[in-house]
Amino acid sequence: MNPALDQPAPADLPTTLSRWLLGVGLASLLLRCWIAATFPISGDEALFYWWGVYPDWGYSDHPPMVGWLIALMRAMLGDTVWAIRLPVVLLPLALGAALWWALKPVDRVRTAWAVLFFWLAPLNWLNTLITTDTPLIFWSALSVAALLRAERREQLDRPAYGLYALAGLFLGCAFLSKYFSVVLGFAYLVYFVFYRRQRLAGFALLVLCALPGPAINIAYNMSHGWSNIMFNLYNRNEDAAFEWRKPLMYVGMMAYLITPAALWLAFKYRQALVATASAQRLLACLVIVPLLFFALLSAKKVIGLHWVLSFYPFGFAFLAFALPADTLKSCAKGLAVFAGLHVLVVAGLYMTTLETWQSTKLYPQIIRSYKTAEIVKQVSSPGVVLMAEAYTPAAIYGFELRQYMPVFGVGKFHARQDDALVDFSLYQGKTIRVILSESPKLEEFAPYFESVKVLNFTQSGVPFYAVEGTGFNYQAYRQGVLGTIFKRFYNIPSVLPMTGCPFCERYCGQVRCPR
Repeated sequence: MNPALDQPAPADLPTTLSRWLLGVGLASLLLRCWIAATFPISGDEALFYWWGVYPDWGYSDHPPMVGWLIALMRAMLGDTVWAIRLPVVLLPLALGAALWWALKPVDRVRTAWAVLFFWLAPLNWLNTLITTDTPLIFWSALSVAALLRAERREQLDRPAYGLYALAGLFLGCAFLSKYFSVVLGFAYLVYFVFYRRQRLAGFALLVLCALPGPAINIAYNMSHGWSNIMFNLYNRNEDAAFEWRKPLMYVGMMAYLITPAALWLAFKYRQALVATASAQRLLACLVIVPLLFFALLSAKKVIGLHWVLSFYPFGFAFLAFALPADTLKSCAKGLAVFAGLHVLVVAGLYMTTLETWQSTKLYPQIIRSYKTAEIVKQVSSPGVVLMAEAYTPAAIYGFELRQYMPVFGVGKFHARQDDALVDFSLYQGKTIRVILSESPKLEEFAPYFESVKVLNFTQSGVPFYAVEGTGFNYQAYRQGVLGTIFKRFYNIPSVLPMTGCPFCERYCGQVRCPR
C-alpha cells in the first residue's frame, strides 16, 4: 500500500498550495479568455456552429451534444465566437472541481495537488477551441467523479445506488458527445470484473442509466442512413494500415501531454506508481486501460491529441497520489516551467503581424481566417449563390455571412452534413460561384453549367479564385457528383436496418437506394 493513501487528511490546505491554486486558476482563465476573444474561428468550430444553428438528435460525423451546447450558448449569450467558446474556456475549472469533489475524501492535500498539476498542463492554458471533445471531457469527468464517490460508500445503500445511477447518466451524456466514451465504459468494465465483482449490482445500474444515450444515437442513425457509423467505422478507415510512424507518434504525443517533468518523476518513482495502482484501482484503470487501448489502435491509426483528453485529468490525479510528498512541489515547478514556455510562445505569436507570416505556407489560411469578410465581399454579387470547394472554407465563409454555405463537388469523408441539409435541385438554372484557394480546372466544372469562367481576385497579397457557373444543371450534377457521393459514402451494409436516409431519399426517392 502507498503510505500517502493511509494517512488521515489534514483539515486545511497549506497556504502556499492554496495560493498556487488561486494564482494558476486565475492566470490560466484570463489567458484563455483573451485567446477566445481574439482568435478567429477555426474550420471545425465553424462547422459545429451550424450544428448549433440547426439542432438535431445527431449529425453527420458525431453524436449531437456539442451542437446542443452551442445552441444553448447562442440562445443565452448571443451569436458570437466568444459565446460559443465559453464552455471550453471554463472547462478546466469545472474539471478541477470534479476532481476535488471526487477525491477529497481520500486526501484533501493530495487532491489539491492533483488539481494543480492538471491546471498547470499547457493545454489548459491554451485550448479555447470548442469541439466534440469539450462535452465529452466534461461528462466523462462527472461520470468518473460520481463513480469514485460511489465506490467510497461502505454499503450498497440508497446514496450509493444514486451515485452509480448518476455515473451512468453522465456516461450516457458522454456517449452523446463522442464515441470515445466507450473506452471509459470499457475501463469501468475492467475495474468491476477484476476488482469489484461484489459491486456488480451497482455497475448494472450504471449501465442501465447510461442506455438512453446509445438508444437516442441508434434511433438517429437508423433514420439518417447510419451516418455516424459510416463515418467512424467505414469511410474514415479505408486507408488504415500499419506504419511504424503511427505508434511512435503516439508515444511522442503522450510524452508531450504528460510533460517532461511529470514523465521523469513518474519513471523515477515507478515503484510508488505500482503501489498506488494497488490502492487506487479504479483510478489506475482509468489511466492504464485507455493508454493500452490507444496504443493498440495506434498500430493502424494516427491517434489525435484530442482523442485522449477525456482521460487526461485522471493521469495527473494518479501522479499526485503516487509521488512522495517531498517531490510534489518539484513536479509543480517543472509543470509551471513547461506551461510558461508555451505562454511565452503565445505571447510572441501575438506580437507578430500578418506580414510576418507572408513567406510561410500558412499565410493563405491565415488570410482566409483573418480577412474572411473582405474575401466574401469581393466575390459576392446579388442573385449569385456562393459555395466553396471543401467544408473548412465553406464553414468559415458561411459563419462570416451567417448563412449556410454548401460544398460544391464530392468532398471528403469528413463533414458530410451537406448531404442532409443541402438540396441541390433548388439551384437549378442559377448562377453559382465556387470559391477556391488554387487555380481551378474548368473542365471539372463545365459539365454542370451552361457556361463557366474563372474569376481572379487578391486579398492581402494572396491569390484567390472563383469559378462562376451560369445555368446550373442539376440532373448532370446528380449523375456526376451526387452519384459519386452515393457510391463512395453510402455503401451502407444491408444488415443495418433503416427507417430513413435524407441523402438517399433526395437522390433516388427511397430509404435505401439500389446499387
